[in-house]
Amino acid sequence: MKYLILISLFLFGCSDHSEHEAKSEAVKEHAEHSYYTCSMHPQVHESEPGKCPICHMNLTKVVMQNSDEPAASTMTDTKLYACKDDASITSPSPTICPIDGEQMVEVISTDSNSVVAKVKLSNTQINHFDAKVFSVSTMQMIKDVRLLGSVMQAQEKESNIPLRVDGRVEKVYIKSEGEFVKKGDAVVDIYSPTLISSGEEFVIAKKQVLKQPNSKDYRDLLRQSEERLTNWGISEAQREQWFKDGEVKRTITIYSPTSGIVTARNAVKGKYFKEGQSLFDLVDLSTVWVEMDVYEVDAALVSNNQDVSLRFSALPGTVLKSKLDFVSPVIDPKTRTLKVRATLDNEDGLLKIGMVADGNLQVDLNSRELVVPRSAVVDTGKRKIIWIQTGEKSFEAKTIRTGHSAGSYIQVLEGLTEGDKIVEKGNFLLDAQAQLFGGYLE
Repeated sequence: MKYLILISLFLFGCSDHSEHEAKSEAVKEHAEHSYYTCSMHPQVHESEPGKCPICHMNLTKVVMQNSDEPAASTMTDTKLYACKDDASITSPSPTICPIDGEQMVEVISTDSNSVVAKVKLSNTQINHFDAKVFSVSTMQMIKDVRLLGSVMQAQEKESNIPLRVDGRVEKVYIKSEGEFVKKGDAVVDIYSPTLISSGEEFVIAKKQVLKQPNSKDYRDLLRQSEERLTNWGISEAQREQWFKDGEVKRTITIYSPTSGIVTARNAVKGKYFKEGQSLFDLVDLSTVWVEMDVYEVDAALVSNNQDVSLRFSALPGTVLKSKLDFVSPVIDPKTRTLKVRATLDNEDGLLKIGMVADGNLQVDLNSRELVVPRSAVVDTGKRKIIWIQTGEKSFEAKTIRTGHSAGSYIQVLEGLTEGDKIVEKGNFLLDAQAQLFGGYLE
């Protein structure tokens, strides 16, 4: 009898234990369900662990709590089916993929033109979701356009010192390129038979005029010789010195008719120059150009007469103001930039050729536009997406068309209306949820 009782207790105890385990499994199964998906191809849903049929990566288990609302979902307005190995091949009904001969898998589509995904967070997720919401509004936008360039010589200030009469260089006073020449400085001594003959004619004519002041012939001869010598670069002081000495020296000094920096030293002792050939090339740096590049994205915002602020690394703390006086009509095909230019006075010589310049333009975009924070825009490369809060736990992604950006804000030209509640912080979590549960609609 004792043994029968023990056997009975053992059998009933095992039966109760098995029943308890079965109930526990049923409760657990009721509490949650799961499936396996690929992190690279979220459209894959399998009931058992294994390899992704597309990329052969290990499938990841996703557990759904039935007590909670669905963690996330893509839009379900329209069902669509695609090949496992090529998601670009789709069909409105389940059929055989023409590529691999396997059954097409279900993906999600929508009839909306701008909403590309919907996400509804679970109770657990919403408790840890710290979203920052921004109300779409209008704003007067002022865009800062940055320009980078350098100081260069003003081409309109380029000049030279030509020899105005045939002659041979006997002496050069300018030692090297880069030397500053002032107007009236001696630059070369030359030997010129033509110039000597004209100088001697001047001396003789002036002596005769002094002897015969009423002689029209000598006065005309004196006037003509003075005009020739002046045109050949001989000053009145030089002529008077010849008259005082009673002769013209064999070598005659030529003086600079202008001021500037020597950029080319052509004169060499013993070299013969014809009339009009340049002894020295000069550039006047009392006025300089600052040539800068504008990125192609900002090219439409620049125009002549815009105020520009200029800073130079060699002149810390100094800000010079000017206006754009040239905007190139052509984008450089190599750098994809637009050349613009401003002119600066440089009488004190502080600006040197080649100095790096950092320019800034403030462009008023002229109208109040819908704007959103730049951090709220998810740029996928193919399109720009904004997440909008549609309920306490519901969000939807919409494609938008953007315009110019200014500071931390960006224009929205299409896709939003004033007052929309967009997610500024936390949008990448929503993006990850959308990717995990089917991805964006193409």
